[in-house]
Amino acid sequence: MSNNSNTHLPMLHNRAMLALLTAQFLSALADNALLIVAIATLKAQLEAGNVPWLQIAFVLPFILLAPFVGVLADAMPKGRVLLIGNGVKLLGGLSLLLGAHPIVAYGIAGIGAAIYSPAKFGILTQLFPPQSLVRANSLLEGSTIVAILLGVFLGGLLTDYDLDLALTSVIGLFFLAALINLLIPRLPIESPLKDHHLGATLRSFGRDLATLYRIPDARASLLATTSFWGLGATMRLMLFAWVPLALGVADNSTPSNLMGAVSIGIVFGAAIAGLLIPLHQANRALIGGLLLGPLVMLLALTQSLPVAVALLIALGAAGGMFVVPMNAMLQNAGHRTIGAGRALAVQNLWENMAMMLFVGLYLLLSQLGVSIVANLFIFGAVLLVLTGLISWLRLRQAQKA
Repeated sequence: MSNNSNTHLPMLHNRAMLALLTAQFLSALADNALLIVAIATLKAQLEAGNVPWLQIAFVLPFILLAPFVGVLADAMPKGRVLLIGNGVKLLGGLSLLLGAHPIVAYGIAGIGAAIYSPAKFGILTQLFPPQSLVRANSLLEGSTIVAILLGVFLGGLLTDYDLDLALTSVIGLFFLAALINLLIPRLPIESPLKDHHLGATLRSFGRDLATLYRIPDARASLLATTSFWGLGATMRLMLFAWVPLALGVADNSTPSNLMGAVSIGIVFGAAIAGLLIPLHQANRALIGGLLLGPLVMLLALTQSLPVAVALLIALGAAGGMFVVPMNAMLQNAGHRTIGAGRALAVQNLWENMAMMLFVGLYLLLSQLGVSIVANLFIFGAVLLVLTGLISWLRLRQAQKA
């Protein structure tokens, strides 16, 4: 860990942390606004049926580049890796402005996000000691969720007013985020790049996967975050099918606003985790995890909008309380073994493969004629089994210790 004297200062007095939070907020704001701009562009081109491919184009680089981006994050000062990631996102916005197809442009932004992600969280292990990681993660997650909410809102507002203005604003946000990345101090390299060969890099990534799997903390963290974000990606689609059937509301804004309720809950849950769950007591987060499945099953059965809002806020809060300590646990385990950046690249691979798997399962069940209510209930039950398994493994490990 860095011996930077700022490490022991309050987090919001730490210049590097302030720069990271600001750059991350602007970058996430632009990411989500760019998605809305890309969707609006497809609709303007009479290609609304291709909207799902935007998400696939964005997620695919996380899977394909997983063996390489973690190596890059640990082989360079992480502030510079963040700068490169934002630069590639900026190219995605510029390519859309210059006439590239929205799916291609958003895919370029996905490449930038894949580069950016391992360094974004990995840098925390160089700025703060292990006992401060949960709080640092809660600040970073909280700023990201606020940016997501604001990005979707501003993206919709600006695209309705002027599509070119919206896109220009997104490009400006990426540029500003890149400039702020320059304010992050140059931190030590965690793991110098030893071999540039493709085969060696892939073998190294395979060893990283095996190493993390053998560490109980890392294994539990990967299972936890994979379960939560796989559910989140699927819920985003499910709400658009569930709202008209269960609540009798046919517009597009209601399911979007309900996803906003989940995000608000995540902010609260992340704050609770930062205050009440230090890294050495990460098992407290299991309470939040065990609540996820029952909350989804209750949501499947409700027909009241206020009750749905309350359940989704509770779902987000439970998820934030669950995921933030699990993220910190993985970062700490990775920092002590293979490097935080490489550990987070492994996490990105697991999470994005889970997103595709969960969404694929939902689409398969829908094709087989399973109702949306039954789908939600099934996913809630699956999540309860997964979080129950994670909790059992963690408690069994604690008894052996």
